[in-house]
Amino acid sequence: MNFVAMDFETANSKRYSACSIALTIVRDNQVVDEFYSLIKPDTPFSWRNEKIHGIHTADVSTAPDFPAVWPHMAPFFQRNRLVVAHNANFDIGVLRSCLEHYQLQQPEYLALDTVKTSRQFFPEFPNHKLDTVCRELEIDLYHHHNALDDSLACANILLCEANQFGTAPLQKLVKVIA
Repeated sequence: MNFVAMDFETANSKRYSACSIALTIVRDNQVVDEFYSLIKPDTPFSWRNEKIHGIHTADVSTAPDFPAVWPHMAPFFQRNRLVVAHNANFDIGVLRSCLEHYQLQQPEYLALDTVKTSRQFFPEFPNHKLDTVCRELEIDLYHHHNALDDSLACANILLCEANQFGTAPLQKLVKVIA
């Protein structure tokens, strides 16, 4: 399988408030590269979000803004390229909102949600949160809500599912994002 796993953290409840992004690149069923960046949002941090991910205003004071980070990410968001996320509606929403907020063109790409795949393949799990799925599948998740660790965990979930069930049932759950 070839895909990129994506994870965002946000500064507050506004979807365009991305404060970190991570991509884990998988080629031929192997993690081959990772991309991580803090992002300086143009909106204040909420203490609730800071408590979840531990990123504060001071941490992003010298970080690039989203328009400066996007060119490094954009090559992975192309027609017929698969982007995977755990709770993809959130991460796709953050990406879409950031692009809209900064008046950048929306890409077309394929998306797959590992919450949905884990619900389908493992209905017996107590829930399908990232940390639960990782625990049940014995996948390392070192720092939950660290975008890089979360994107790597998401990639490993999909690789585990593909190995166990094959790619055909996964393909039925792929959506086109345009």
